[in-house]
Amino acid sequence: MAQPHTIVFSSALDEPPERLLAERTALTGCPWHDVRAMLRQVGLRPTRQRMALGWILFGKGDRHVTAEFLYEEANKAKVPVSLATIYNTLHQFTQAGLLRQVGVDGSKAYFDTNASDHHHFFVEDESALVDIPATEAVIDKLPTPPPGYKIARVDIIVRLKREDEPDRGG
Repeated sequence: MAQPHTIVFSSALDEPPERLLAERTALTGCPWHDVRAMLRQVGLRPTRQRMALGWILFGKGDRHVTAEFLYEEANKAKVPVSLATIYNTLHQFTQAGLLRQVGVDGSKAYFDTNASDHHHFFVEDESALVDIPATEAVIDKLPTPPPGYKIARVDIIVRLKREDEPDRGG
């Protein structure tokens, strides 16, 4: 039986990888200072809420979060912010190239603090994303896009389930 999988084609800003690399290498090790520098570098004003959410997001290294999870973390950190502000900030960070949005079945959006080119495993019974290095998922041939369009980015999501888990179809 064929393994279930999802391939997601998503649009993203055409950001040169060297710009994103320059952002990450300019970091000082002080999360608060680094967040302020990252925001300014992409043209976002470092407001109190952006700074606090950026500190929560980027202070723990590369990870995958949902808006709801970030909202819980913000509340635990005593950051007064609404869920709407969380969504707005995540989308602003994504548009600026600081995050990558990863859609799984269109039902839930994950935001990845690792904005480099890479793909993901999705562990179904845990609803968790795990990075796959870009060098481990090679695509030989992409389809030709329709006239007037170009491929912005290709995201591969490989769905995983435990070997001892029974098949549920799909």
